[in-house]
Amino acid sequence: MAAIGARLGKELKAGDLVLLSGPLGAGKTALTQGIGRALGIENITSPTFVISRIHNGDIRLVHVDAYRLQGEAVAIFDDLDLESYLPSSITVVEWGEGLADRLADEYLEINIEFGENEDQRILTIASHGPRFVGFKL
Repeated sequence: MAAIGARLGKELKAGDLVLLSGPLGAGKTALTQGIGRALGIENITSPTFVISRIHNGDIRLVHVDAYRLQGEAVAIFDDLDLESYLPSSITVVEWGEGLADRLADEYLEINIEFGENEDQRILTIASHGPRFVGFKL
């Protein structure tokens, strides 16, 4: 997943929004670590308990984990003020379905599922908006 993230990170630019979904342990944070590596950022950890982390690199990376922001906690997501970071950053949101897609009309959605064995992953990529039409890894 980190290698795929690194390939993805080389294609992303400031203003890009990436939504990651999939079950616990599927590799969402590992993919984000790979994106970070492509941007010259090390030591990315899951922001599960702090909700959001900002990492400075070649391009700033905003990493959000919205897992705990379901139900009434949705207001906390809005309080993160991600809109102000979005134009100058790459923003990656784990568990952001129904939340982060309100931030931009153009975004890349990646769903990660477990394959037949524990080492295999199946990625489904959906592009939203002209920026990502025909996007391939």
